[in-house]
Amino acid sequence: MKIVKNIGNFDKKLRLLICFLLIVYGIYFSSWVGFIAIVPILTATMNICPLYSLLGLSTCPLEKHA
Repeated sequence: MKIVKNIGNFDKKLRLLICFLLIVYGIYFSSWVGFIAIVPILTATMNICPLYSLLGLSTCPLEKHA
């Protein structure tokens, strides 16, 4: 089974922004909410979203063949 990347560049940047905001929120309010940032960090760095895979979605641009 081949794992196919399904997260595009914009989606990746958005996920990293969300995780940054969650971490800042968690630190500022001394809350456990900052730990939720682990999920967007992992999905953004691996370029794979399990939920997108289950739903058959992809935000990656289509490959152009020469």
